[in-house]
Amino acid sequence: MLNDGSESNRCERPSKTQIGYVNRGSLPSMNPASFSASGKSFEIHEWRGSGPATLHVHYSDDEAWHVLEGELTFRYADRTETVSAGRTVFVPAGIAHTYTAGSDARYLIVLTPRLSALIAALQEDSHRSRQHEIYRRFDSEVLE
Repeated sequence: MLNDGSESNRCERPSKTQIGYVNRGSLPSMNPASFSASGKSFEIHEWRGSGPATLHVHYSDDEAWHVLEGELTFRYADRTETVSAGRTVFVPAGIAHTYTAGSDARYLIVLTPRLSALIAALQEDSHRSRQHEIYRRFDSEVLE
């Protein structure tokens, strides 16, 4: 949560939900924009484009997004929410999620080096039949 308490800077945190298991998923390409920084414990990147089309979960890694322009729509196991510019979403490890970006969306994504490596592996091998195994290698799972 942001500590200034202002309504426009509220941090959205999804409620914990039961995770369901279903079939396949795929990952569309993510388009990096202009800002990128990596450290030992986390990375932050300015991106455009949507995340994986399928509900998935990272068992050991948190993830966060801050919308700079446009809107992101997040889908969880139990609900959907749309977040506009100036808002931040934090998804703790263990929460099933996915997101789509509006055509004009630009956002910062904060992720761990393991999640960055997962994304790189998925972009390198986009064959659907291998995606479940790739997610498992990074302590994550495709749920549909």
